[in-house]
Amino acid sequence: MTRSKALVSWSSGKDSAWALHAVRAQGGIEVVGILTTVTAEFSRVAMHAVREVLLDAQATALGVPCKKVRLPWPCSNEVYEREMSEVLQSAKADGVTHVVFGDLFLQDIRAYREAKLAGTGISPLFPLWQRDTRALAREMIDGGLRATLTCVDPKKLGRGFAGRSFDRALLGDLPGGVDPCGENGEFHTFASAGPMFEAPIPVVAGAVVERDGFVFADLLPSAVRQPSSPSA
Repeated sequence: MTRSKALVSWSSGKDSAWALHAVRAQGGIEVVGILTTVTAEFSRVAMHAVREVLLDAQATALGVPCKKVRLPWPCSNEVYEREMSEVLQSAKADGVTHVVFGDLFLQDIRAYREAKLAGTGISPLFPLWQRDTRALAREMIDGGLRATLTCVDPKKLGRGFAGRSFDRALLGDLPGGVDPCGENGEFHTFASAGPMFEAPIPVVAGAVVERDGFVFADLLPSAVRQPSSPSA
């Protein structure tokens, strides 16, 4: 029996990673790639500001190709929608029937995605939709997902959270009113390990900078340390 083919709308963060993992676990749909917007001028994942080299490392560890939608900076919504439409048309021609999203509870975002896919022949999937985010965050961490906060909205969360690991300690330190998964835009992450990856992606924290009203922690690829040879 031929399985349906899907792309995962890939932000480089924990929610899209866990959505991919959930779809694979459910079976019936083959993930044939990830779909990511990249700001061409900076070679970084849009909003999360993750370096393109780390995005490429994620795709390798996932065992699937990455379809990159390269966007100018700044980018109007008109340009974004045109570029995304062209990529989706190409994906449809290649047999893709679904796009997987990691959205959790923002109804307006879901409605926008559904509207843009309507009539394309590609259907959206929301495997994490309406999950309790506190329970989901713990499930991710306990399930082996490792992620780092790459972007923080300082109007909602302290600057010091940028660069921190997404772990149980972080969940305990989040102020009241901040969603445990950052679904309201409080923070964004880079997923570096977990059951969806064939191998961890080693990273090291770089500089923390404030730009365009957000605080970014720059992650850098880190060479895997080789074990020392035993002494003679």
